[in-house]
Amino acid sequence: MPIPRSSADDLRPLEFREPEEVLDADKLYTVYEIARLLQGLEVDAELDVETENVLMDWAIPWLLKHAERFVFAEPTGDTEPGYYGLAEQ
Repeated sequence: MPIPRSSADDLRPLEFREPEEVLDADKLYTVYEIARLLQGLEVDAELDVETENVLMDWAIPWLLKHAERFVFAEPTGDTEPGYYGLAEQ
């Protein structure tokens, strides 16, 4: 349900951080870990399913927007996620 603009205390521009600001160049991350990092959380932060789903709604478009700046490593098992990292410059 929409809210009146006047009821919002803090309006800020929508800004996405650059991949190099979020990820360590020497590491590979799952999309779940990247979602946490984008929100300033630790990669192993405990989240409920609903919160994790919201974070994924932000992380996946961010990955797609910067796709040319990432590399992908195959999952370590059939039920494991893949890993993403920064492409070499």
